[in-house]
Amino acid sequence: MRLNCPLCGPRDRREFYYYGSEDYLNRPAEGAAPQAWDDYLHLRDNPAGVTKDLWYHELGCASWLRVTRNTLTHEILATELVADLKREATA
Repeated sequence: MRLNCPLCGPRDRREFYYYGSEDYLNRPAEGAAPQAWDDYLHLRDNPAGVTKDLWYHELGCASWLRVTRNTLTHEILATELVADLKREATA
């Protein structure tokens, strides 16, 4: 599988570290119940179809990417810099 890094161009998947669903960015608030932290750390969905995941370009530019992909076909639909997404959300 190849991922298209917005900064480095097309790269082999082995240059990246998979972090899971983009929900990983939504940490429980300070003082949240222990059950909320347990769910956050240990429960993961495993959907079939289109997902949005976090990937870290470990052996490249050290950027965080949101990769939209289809888990059934292995098609990569989009790659976006997380930093750009955060800028857009605050603008």
